[in-house]
Amino acid sequence: MHAQNDTICALASAVGKGGVSVIRVSGTRASEFCKALTGFDPEPRQVKFSKFHTTDGELIDTGLTVSFTGPHSFTGEDICEFHCHGSPVVVDQILAQLVAFGSRLARPGEFSERAFLNNKLDLAQAEAIADLIDSSTVQAARHAVRSLQGDFSKLVQDLVKQVVDLRVYVEASIDFADEEIDFLSSGNILVRLNTLVTTIDSTLAQAKTGSLLREGLRVVIAGAPNVGKSTLLNALCGSEVAIVTPIAGTTRDMLQQEINLDGIPVHITDTAGLRQSEDPIEAEGMLRARRALAEADHVLLLFDAKNQNDFQSLPIWNELSSLPLHQLTLVFNKIDLCHLTAAIYKDETPQKVFLSASNRDGLELLKQHLKLCAGMTPGADGGFMARRRHLVALTAAKETLLKAVHCLENLQAGELVAEELRNTQRHLDEITGKFTTDDLLGAIFSSFCVGK
Repeated sequence: MHAQNDTICALASAVGKGGVSVIRVSGTRASEFCKALTGFDPEPRQVKFSKFHTTDGELIDTGLTVSFTGPHSFTGEDICEFHCHGSPVVVDQILAQLVAFGSRLARPGEFSERAFLNNKLDLAQAEAIADLIDSSTVQAARHAVRSLQGDFSKLVQDLVKQVVDLRVYVEASIDFADEEIDFLSSGNILVRLNTLVTTIDSTLAQAKTGSLLREGLRVVIAGAPNVGKSTLLNALCGSEVAIVTPIAGTTRDMLQQEINLDGIPVHITDTAGLRQSEDPIEAEGMLRARRALAEADHVLLLFDAKNQNDFQSLPIWNELSSLPLHQLTLVFNKIDLCHLTAAIYKDETPQKVFLSASNRDGLELLKQHLKLCAGMTPGADGGFMARRRHLVALTAAKETLLKAVHCLENLQAGELVAEELRNTQRHLDEITGKFTTDDLLGAIFSSFCVGK
């Protein structure tokens, strides 16, 4: 993918009516088009009152014009921005004039794409722009800003530097294999490799939290009929979103709601009670419930609190006990009917929460637990936004490092260690865009909104 020489234009503010709309132009002819529209040559970094005219001299609107000269601009190119009244009709007329002058309507994300191609941003920072715009919580917005300012990129660059230093050391050991000191077996390389694995693990943990902030924690409420799944959903949402009756099998289909836990978007799915049933509608609901369980980030498995001592003998436990234990929380509901106290047992595997969904006793314990499941530790500072592709790249980098450890410990093969380190660097460079493909860039920037 190569930078384009044509000049592009687009509405950079939200579509629709408003007080002010902003139209952005970027490219080598931006100043030329500005003069054609306003009648004057723009002065860089100065805001000027303007009259926007058609080629026939007819007044379209009045507003403000500001310009930036490349490379000192967002895209690294010459940029002009026109601030007009927020009328879709006015915006369309100005864009039509810019196109008539020779500009081209920008593709989604093309301004950010040019900023990346002109080395004004790396790929992780460019993605953070879209994440900031799409932020649904304050916490997500803060993490996106940190990514935009380069916090995530700096961590990745530090990892790359350590990998490069290690590659130099290993390859030097290979080149000078006849020296008296055997660098490969001295132990120093192995220590550095293991340290690097630990560092990537830490970065991956932060990235997982950032990914959850962007995409939300997917929580599925599961259990046998009549254990209080829908009541718990209502309690977490703070409203009566699900029908609750004493009749077993009331919930036939999945019911999904999103809540905000101190800045963390949590997507909660209430599912049909799992049991044997000849009812084809209920059976379909249970089939969908099992699909949701397979895709969940975390599962709240509900039991009646009266079964706290014999829950492992219940059919529902036999079916769901194979779920990853770190993704499973046992919730014992209806403690008010058993005269039990709300509590959480963090030292058990899986962890257990005792509550009453009907009177909200213990609900805050569960909410705090869900925040911890999303990786938000009390008093934690910093953090950055991350995407699934970042997690894939970091995981791949860790796997190649572990292969390098294996090649060193078991094979004493310096050439193989060097090759795995080269692969590690390539995976890390995919995050910031130093190593990437045109197809990946096209997929990333096409997901941005027009004008950004």
